[in-house]
Amino acid sequence: MFEELSGKLESIFKTLKGQHRISEDNIKAALREVRVALLEADVNYNVVKDFINKVKDRAIGEKVYEKITPGQLIIKFIHEELVRVLGGGTSEVEFQKSGPTIIMMCGLQGSGKTTHTAKLANYFRKRNKKHPLMVAADIYRPAAIDQLITLGRQLNIPVYSEDNKNVPEICKNSIEFAKQNKHDLIILDTAGRLHIDEGMMNELILVKEAVSPHEILFVADSMIGQDAVTTATEFNQKMNFDGVILTKMDGDSRGGAALSIREVTGKPIKFVGTGEKLDEIESFHPDRLAQRILGMGDILTLVEKAQDNMDQVEAERLAKKLEKEDFTYDDFLSQIKQIKRMGSIKSMLKLMPGIGNKLDSMDIDEGAFVKIEAIIHSMTRKERNRPNLLNGSRKLRIAKGSGRSVQEINQLMKQFEQMNMMMRQIRKIGFDKLAKGMFRGQPSKRPY
Repeated sequence: MFEELSGKLESIFKTLKGQHRISEDNIKAALREVRVALLEADVNYNVVKDFINKVKDRAIGEKVYEKITPGQLIIKFIHEELVRVLGGGTSEVEFQKSGPTIIMMCGLQGSGKTTHTAKLANYFRKRNKKHPLMVAADIYRPAAIDQLITLGRQLNIPVYSEDNKNVPEICKNSIEFAKQNKHDLIILDTAGRLHIDEGMMNELILVKEAVSPHEILFVADSMIGQDAVTTATEFNQKMNFDGVILTKMDGDSRGGAALSIREVTGKPIKFVGTGEKLDEIESFHPDRLAQRILGMGDILTLVEKAQDNMDQVEAERLAKKLEKEDFTYDDFLSQIKQIKRMGSIKSMLKLMPGIGNKLDSMDIDEGAFVKIEAIIHSMTRKERNRPNLLNGSRKLRIAKGSGRSVQEINQLMKQFEQMNMMMRQIRKIGFDKLAKGMFRGQPSKRPY
């Protein structure tokens, strides 16, 4: 996300290197370029104007200390202003202490409300141990109810629906159903239209009056930029929503909606959709997104992905095997499966500092894990458990069985040995403690 903006800002910062002091002269050209970059990213004009003025006021005349370049100082000011524009801090959904928490989804048709109703239900079930109920309250869009029911089956999350044309009544009845069936979270998937109209808004207001939702979340397609901000403003005037879910953030290379919507509406972005899969939704952290935009990476999100997708018991088992230097190809296979659950190689590399903006020039083989799995599956049980058995004839047989070359098998063996060597070094600082530390304070996993 934000690849275009990130690349432009990175080139702008290079022009400030070598300067000994930030003056009005040497900052003027740089901020002009930043202004153009933000406007080209479809950021609201007034937001850009305010942003540039604040950075300029902070930067002019600022003394540059030894080992700190003007470019680094400008990045610091821009980072801090980006965090402010994006909302300052993380805004969480507040759950009720007694009775079900009711979340009402609203937005235009095609913004992703139904999909993100399912994503949100799955997210809160995993992260907050909630027992969600999804409510099919979009009775107008063809197959909307069927879509939500299908998503519910995929996630094993129940869906409440009625053969009823009275939407406020459907939503009200769902609350009684939730109480009777011990659901502590209700998410209402309401109808949208291709554009804002009086009929849609009146119905949403009636639903709001009927159920008194604890959270109203506006779902916006980040790809439409300022149109999303304009729509959010109109919805907010009518509904006074509590927060925003920005969808399709993985495809938004500009970032205009994310960088404008908080400033214009005064309402925080609470979640972002980062892909098509039902687990690709993230809580919105302004500071982390600002770091991504400036090419600083996002290690905290990467660690959270590991915590969410890696099994604690399995991680500790592998740690003990590494400590005893008893790591096998079967263990390597288990480790690969856990890493794959975190997402694509590219999505993980984007979170690494200094790599995000260079991905376009990298030759990334997303099928690398598939090749490795094919090779290991072509080994006998004995060969997997005793890596030193792999001689020339065995490699030739494995190559034929996996459809790979002997050279690729040699490469895998080299990678396997390099990983073992690296882990021996890590063992000196206490791998077991490191593995346990990753999961410290995390609730134990349970199947759903």
